[in-house]
Amino acid sequence: MEKCLKLLLLLLLLSSGVMAQKIGFVDSEYVLNKHPEYKKIQEDLKALGNAWKKEAQNLEQEIKEMYNSLKAEEVLLTEEMYNERLEAIKEKEKEATAFNTRVFGIKGQYYQKQAELLQPLQSEIFDAIDKVAKRQGIAIMFDKAADLSMIYTDPVHDYSDFVLEELGLEENK
Repeated sequence: MEKCLKLLLLLLLLSSGVMAQKIGFVDSEYVLNKHPEYKKIQEDLKALGNAWKKEAQNLEQEIKEMYNSLKAEEVLLTEEMYNERLEAIKEKEKEATAFNTRVFGIKGQYYQKQAELLQPLQSEIFDAIDKVAKRQGIAIMFDKAADLSMIYTDPVHDYSDFVLEELGLEENK
């Protein structure tokens, strides 16, 4: 019985200690959108993405022209010539698919470049969040923009503006 009482007392002490922990949240999307470097990164990524999209469109246009040319000359070609051209078109299609996968695929160049450009900014923001959490005595800090579902948040626990202040960015409401 004494062991049960001690265990119960220990659980009560631990639960009251957890209850006393201060929590807060940050909206990293809000912080990112306020950061001038983020806008520059977005512009750079958009320009790069547009250039690669144009290259992909050029490949598609080239394939379309090859098909149109084949269709127009079909009656003049021997079966062997027709099959050679058709094979060339299929190779060009494979090339276009490989390009799209290499550039825009799950681990493609576009996403690698995005990660490369965002990593220093994300590290800076994380460091600012860490400093704010320590200064404010926050034990648990959530990110409102992350996959974590927050069905209600009291703005009094929002430390996003403190993070902007830590980053040296003026908060514009």
